[in-house]
Amino acid sequence: MRFNKGRAVSVPGILLVPYERPHVITYHEWMKDEDIRIATASEPLSLDEEYAMQQSWRADHDKLTFIACLPLDYAPEEVVAGAQDSPSRMIGDVNLFLSAADGLPEGCIGELELMIACSSLRRRGHGRAAILAFLHYITTHLQEILDEYKNGLPAEKMSLVELRVKIGSQNKSSIKLFESIGFTQTRDGPNYFGEIELALEGPISKGNTAGLLQKYGLQEYHEMPYIEAPS
Repeated sequence: MRFNKGRAVSVPGILLVPYERPHVITYHEWMKDEDIRIATASEPLSLDEEYAMQQSWRADHDKLTFIACLPLDYAPEEVVAGAQDSPSRMIGDVNLFLSAADGLPEGCIGELELMIACSSLRRRGHGRAAILAFLHYITTHLQEILDEYKNGLPAEKMSLVELRVKIGSQNKSSIKLFESIGFTQTRDGPNYFGEIELALEGPISKGNTAGLLQKYGLQEYHEMPYIEAPS
């Protein structure tokens, strides 16, 4: 999506920045790890293909993504590309895929993905901070996100019917994380691909996500401009 270009999000525990071209080499290195590819159901790509994929994430109306970086110990007025999101500070990503809801021409389903690529930084709260900051960003800007998604579609209006996530059945810590913030399993046992499917109970709202941020001590939520580094 074009919507999140030039916007960064900070909470205690994580900094989210839009996925841009300078991030691709580090992302490409992450995706050489077979375990990460299996966990994200991804195919190995060449570096050129990875650059093309980044452009797709930026331009496509149904994909929204941020790169997750190590947290800031302060809330700056702006985030400068290449500084707070340098390769040494990049740790993963969060994604939203939007698709049509069955039988509802003016409704869509959102599928979430969360990856903490650096194994040494897992189970330290970064994943929860990333997904909750991302959810609050989605609810804060939901209408703008839906407006971009429906651009070019025949629907006159659009609503987000449900948020879902699919997690490999062996990834117990990720399943536990999503269950702790209100997601519940939609079926007994894994699907054909060995994934557990979970959905968020009830309607999503800015009040819900603000409450979750407060529950986990992440209420210091800030959005700020993300600007290109001076040449």
